[in-house]
Amino acid sequence: MPRDTLTADRIVREAIELLDDEGLDGLNMRSLAKRLGSAATAVYWHIKTKDELVRLASDAIWHEVELPDLDTTDWRTAATAHATGMHAMLTRHPWLGQAFGSHLLHGPGQARHNDLSLGIYEKAGFAAADADRAAATVLTFVLGSTLGPAAQVSLNRRLSKNGADAEQLMADAMTRATETARQFPRLRERLNTTAATEYAAAPDDTFAFGLQSLLDGFEARLTTDSAARRE
Repeated sequence: MPRDTLTADRIVREAIELLDDEGLDGLNMRSLAKRLGSAATAVYWHIKTKDELVRLASDAIWHEVELPDLDTTDWRTAATAHATGMHAMLTRHPWLGQAFGSHLLHGPGQARHNDLSLGIYEKAGFAAADADRAAATVLTFVLGSTLGPAAQVSLNRRLSKNGADAEQLMADAMTRATETARQFPRLRERLNTTAATEYAAAPDDTFAFGLQSLLDGFEARLTTDSAARRE
């Protein structure tokens, strides 16, 4: 494919798909060029380095998260929608969490969300410094909540290499983990009762539970601070 048919946007879109399929370790200009039907030198004509490509791909996926309208939405609804949107995006693109720890990431896509986060918590009633802290706390919680799914994707990819049966390997590991868990009273109780099914399904609700607990804490702090100012 001739070089002039390539654009930076097209390269970034293909890079996102490659990152979703192969993770950060699987991204290289040769593999990307093959997917584009081009030569690696043509890719370098548009985007000079792998680090720059990761930065651009990372910033692009922030645009997948819809921004709530702060003029028509109360702060808790906006905070819930924004955090849930970030969580969904990070789950779709599990490599982004890893990229935060290995690349210098910045750009307008990420910046517009940082700006919105501050707006949400300023609307709630936090002073500027505490709005910063509240936004950082929620982002840290969202990132932490996606570590499990991201690790699962990475583990599946590693276990599947060289034709191995990843599903069987995980089933065998789960059997051994269950045997270990039975040595501990609370874990054994959950495994030996009808609560086991509910216990296994609990992680599906953990994010929503944790987020609402955080927002409850913010609301309580705002109420306490407001009462203190009136005294």
